[in-house]
Amino acid sequence: MSDAPKIAQKAPYPVKVEAGKTYFWCTCGQSGAQPFCDGSHQGSAFAPLKYTAEEDGTAFFCGCKATSNAPLCDGSHSTL
Repeated sequence: MSDAPKIAQKAPYPVKVEAGKTYFWCTCGQSGAQPFCDGSHQGSAFAPLKYTAEEDGTAFFCGCKATSNAPLCDGSHSTL
């Protein structure tokens, strides 16, 4: 696995989240359970990013792994 994350998709993943629930966002792009971690980063410099939802609703998790607002989409995929 390289130092750069794999682009899982060039669009956000809309996910219904629950207030107070913790989610672990995949930072490496290799997970088969996108946008969440499934342990595919093992043996690399990557680690999942913990995200706790502040309220019930839909969160748009970054799919391209280039966001500067991790783990949420900031539109960076539009420039890739």
